[in-house]
Amino acid sequence: TECVSGCVCPEGLFDDGRGGCVEEKDCPCIHNNQWYSSGQKITVDCNTCTCQKGVWSCTENVCYGTCMIYGSGHYITFDGKFYDFDGNCEYVAIQDFCGDKNSSGSFSIITENVPCGTTGVTCSKAIKMFLGKTELKLENKEYKEIQRDVGDDVVYWNRTVGLYLVIEASNGVMLIWDKKTTVFIKLSPEYKGKVCGLCGNFDDKTNNDFTTRSGLQEPNALKFGNSWKQSPMCPDVTEEIKPCDMKPHRKSWAEKECSIIQSEVFKICHSKVDPSPFYEACVHDACSCDSGGDCECFCSAVAAYAQECAKAEACVFWRTPDIC
Repeated sequence: TECVSGCVCPEGLFDDGRGGCVEEKDCPCIHNNQWYSSGQKITVDCNTCTCQKGVWSCTENVCYGTCMIYGSGHYITFDGKFYDFDGNCEYVAIQDFCGDKNSSGSFSIITENVPCGTTGVTCSKAIKMFLGKTELKLENKEYKEIQRDVGDDVVYWNRTVGLYLVIEASNGVMLIWDKKTTVFIKLSPEYKGKVCGLCGNFDDKTNNDFTTRSGLQEPNALKFGNSWKQSPMCPDVTEEIKPCDMKPHRKSWAEKECSIIQSEVFKICHSKVDPSPFYEACVHDACSCDSGGDCECFCSAVAAYAQECAKAEACVFWRTPDIC
């Protein structure tokens, strides 16, 4: 055919996508719109991937799953579903006694939600962790242990890492608490598909996370959340609370403060973790925390996004003397 203008690599060499010609063994790889040279390694979840001849080759470790509960009623399930639920009661965050009445479980984690602010949104005030016959209650920045008569012995360790209290148990359950309203629950892969509660069922599918206590699929987050309350005496949540509509004078302040999530500061993370649900959650929290603690609510919401960015290998230094 006729000649076509343009850059073509000589025989045996390959276009490296950056305007150069390289041998096949030196072909780069791409991840999240960034180029990596042959031989470079990146970490994805708990696996390491190496660039080899333009293709990623990854280890195949099975990773712990993480569920996050933060701020005023925001949940990200083990399978990555993001939803809001503002219930004022104790709820099952996650447990491994599901379905069968006789099934014996080894743990359950309960979150106690109470109103924060005057709009009716709720935050996690206390967490109860049942490990065999040990009950741990985390509240007011500390935890206490209560021994019960029934159940197995499950060994656990606790340590403090930065802001967080970490409790790790021998049965593959880990709880990380910021001593305020954020809690991360980590589970080893052996629990995949065997757990239930507000954190979903950890089977790598998002669409069936809203499984109620009776085992039914429920499209509505409020009905799903209500099914996991511990006491039938608590009222059901019937409507989603929109604090910015109730406190319109706070809305522009909330949007201005929370815009940091969508700003240049977090630019490196935007392609890895979608900022929009975190921004909306931040505005919701900043509007709702109107009886003190408003900065704390805002900071927890930004920290939640920063945490997800760190998990995706995008470290962001966002705290300054003026911000949080």
